Amino acid sequence: MADPQQPHAPQPHAQRSPSPPRREVVTGVPRGTRRRPPAHTPARSEISEQTTLGATYVRALMRSQLRAGLGALSVLALLVGTLPVLVALSRSASGPLVWVTLGLVAYPVMWLIARWYVTRAERNEADFTGLVMDPAEAPGTHRVPG
Repeated sequence: MADPQQPHAPQPHAQRSPSPPRREVVTGVPRGTRRRPPAHTPARSEISEQTTLGATYVRALMRSQLRAGLGALSVLALLVGTLPVLVALSRSASGPLVWVTLGLVAYPVMWLIARWYVTRAERNEADFTGLVMDPAEAPGTHRVPG
């Protein structure tokens, strides 16, 4: 029998085949796509539940739309209000000047005012929608700065 305390003689290396890499199965959602709950209650629920904060959001939208409408109306009133003064000042050339003023000057300016108002109203609504929507649900809308 061999002595148990006697060192064993080194055995020749047996040819081992490298073990295949260990496979891991990931069962969770990747980190980048996880949906985190919002840090605060979304404004949409505040509005639908008719809370004080929701009413404040809606009032802010209405105020901004009213401000845009009153701005457009005041510029339009200033334009239309000055037309009789221009006609009264130019009595000598009343024929062609009045029609040129009414046809070629007034309508393009009114169109520009209307275009500004529509753009401003759409921007107000986009800002409000961005405030109300949860960032995870927002469909990549692009705003024109200005």
